[in-house]
Parts: sequence; C-alpha cells; structure tokens
Amino acid sequence: MRHSRTVRHWIVLCLWLIGTAIPFGQVASAEDQALDWDRALEKARGQTVYWNAWGGDDSINAYVDWVGQRVKEDYGVTLVHVKVGDISETVRRILAEKAAGRDSGGSVDLMWINGENFKAMKDNGLLFGPFADALPNRELIDTQENPAILRDFTVPTDGYESPWGGAKLIFVYDTARLANPPRDAGALLAYATANPGRVTYPAPPNFLGTTFLKQVLYELVEDPSELLSPAGQNFDAVTAPLWDYLSALHPTLWREGRDYPATEDDLIGLLDDGSVDIALAFNPAKASNAIEQDRLVDTARTYVPDAGSIGNTHYVAIPFNASAKEGAAIVANFLLSPEAQARKQDPRIWGDPTVLSMSRLDDTARALFDDLPRGVATLSPEELGRTLPEPHPTWMTRIEEVWLRRYGA
Repeated sequence: MRHSRTVRHWIVLCLWLIGTAIPFGQVASAEDQALDWDRALEKARGQTVYWNAWGGDDSINAYVDWVGQRVKEDYGVTLVHVKVGDISETVRRILAEKAAGRDSGGSVDLMWINGENFKAMKDNGLLFGPFADALPNRELIDTQENPAILRDFTVPTDGYESPWGGAKLIFVYDTARLANPPRDAGALLAYATANPGRVTYPAPPNFLGTTFLKQVLYELVEDPSELLSPAGQNFDAVTAPLWDYLSALHPTLWREGRDYPATEDDLIGLLDDGSVDIALAFNPAKASNAIEQDRLVDTARTYVPDAGSIGNTHYVAIPFNASAKEGAAIVANFLLSPEAQARKQDPRIWGDPTVLSMSRLDDTARALFDDLPRGVATLSPEELGRTLPEPHPTWMTRIEEVWLRRYGA
C-alpha cells in the first residue's frame, strides 16, 4: 500500500492535538468496552458495515465481495468494501472525526490494519475494544503455538485487533532466465552490478519497498535485536550500512533508479515481460496466483534469502466511534472461520496464509486446508524458512523519511 507524506505529517499533527485531550493509552469513549457476543449477534442483523481495506488487488477485492455475500446470508449484515490506497487515509478520517467531536456514528466500522497505523490508533485511544478474545472463532488460534500473533510490529495487540492473515517476503524469478538467484543482500548487489537494469523495487513509502529496505537492514545490521526496540539516537549508526548499500545499488537499478514500479503488481509485470530478473512479493502464493491468472510466466518460481525473510500478521480493528460495532465484530469472526480462511489460502482465490492452528480444527475443517493446491511456485512451510520479526514501527517511519530525502523525487 502507498502512503502519502502529506497524510502522514497531517496524522502526526492531529495525534498531537488530540493527545492533549486524551491521556496516553486510555480509551477515547465510554462506549469502549469488552464485546458482549450474544448482544452483538442480536444487534448486528440489519446493520451495514463499512470496511475500509486496501482495494488495489482484484483477487482480494473479489474475496471481500464473497465475504460480504456470506455475512449477508448468515447474519443479515451488509458489508460495504471502502477501497483505499493505504489505511493511513482511513486513520486520517478517524482523526478528523475525533477532532470534530464525533465520538459516535463514525464513517468507518472496520479497518484492515497493522504496524504503525495500529500503534498510532491504540496509543491515542481510537480503537473499540478489547473485542478480539470475545470472538468465538478466536479459539481456533493457539497463541502458545504462535505467540507472535499477539504482537503487531512488536506492539501488544491487547485484544484491540483480530488477526485474519499472514504475510512473508518472498523473491520471485524466472527459471528460464536465471538459474541461481542471489540469496542474500551481498549477492543481490553483486548480481545487480554485473547486470545493470535488471533489478528494482517499489519506491518507499510503498509497503513492499519499505519491507525490502528492512530486509536488507536485517542482513547488514550488527545487532538485529536493536530493531525490535524503538528507534532512538542509535538510528543513524544502525542504519548507516543500509544507506551505504543503497548508494552502491541504486546506479545499477532498472532505469538507473530514476523510476520505480509503483506497486507489487507492477513489479510482477516487469518480471513477466522480461524487463527485470527478480521481483518481490509479500505473499508466498503471489507468484502462483499470478501464474494462475496468466499475469506471470509459468516458469516463475520463488525463494527466500538464506537468513530468512520478514513476516507479519495483518488484522482487522474497529474504530472507537464505529456506527456498527456489532456487525463489524460479526465480520471479524467470520474472517476467522475455517471456511473463510481456507478460501483465502487457496492460491486460485488469493493465496493469503491462514492464521488458524490446525491442531485446533476438527477433521472436517482440517480437510478444507488439506485439499488445497499449494501452487506451482509456492514454497512449502519448510522451504519458507525462518521468519524475521517486523522491526518496531518507528524504524519504518524514519527509514521512509530518510529514503525520501535521499532518493525521492
């Protein structure tokens, strides 16, 4: 998703303004309380839920449409997909509503969210909840088996957002043109130097582009654990190897680094038409999905760096002033159903990994996942290797700011 520098600065200003009225970490409304599930079932019928979610992928949009059909059939809830380029646009709207004193009847009922946007809203009491632990399907997630799901970019979720999918950085290449792809940052730089114009990445603050920078930083930094704490006075010293690396990489990039693909799909398109040799994606099934849809050559395959790659969880959250909190909770719970999670993981539909624990499912539910095709270019869980945790959100923000000063138009 793309972020706007103007939007981000606007958000920072609004957070400072409303922070003078809301003590840090406290809820913003008396309505903010633990979810009563039985009451939610009663009140949700007939509600319309406005779900603000990224609208830049046809496969995802079709999946959201299907979710809307199912919650209408089963619960009488009407789901409206409000397509946004980046959820920061939605954060801006909620901040404006808060500043205007609109503490109920808000325009947003559900948000696809994680990372810095979740942290900003949580810190400033802009989220309804806690609600996630009250969802019946939450029992299908074993947090002992997957404790990382309780932290979003190192920030405790505390029940204010519900997981619904996973993501992991992968590299994509065409086996017809490249037999042995570079499997670490140093090898990638060497390949780009020897093959000018054949490597690129989306420009930050596009999320995939920023994730690529964080991946490189993980491989170059002396002590990766520093990235799990807020960026402070150590920022310049810790990130210095990254800027040295990019200074060497950028002259070798596609179009000499003067232009960048805008999105993940644009980058996949460059690989498909032979303009570059390596692409990136933040979904292990992305390449298989693109091949299935005839948007990528069928000789494409995927890999991850030898050191592992960054992964995270994406969530849904309910704003503090949502008009249809109960309906939003119904949608969040349905997203955790085996039916919805298996459909989402199907590479012919989307290919987004499940957050459910197979050990918590009965035989019928497990069969939904066992019967799924993996996809011709999708790595097995073993091949996906080690998952590197997302750095604290402050690293992402500051890295984007420096990148824009150095390389932005």
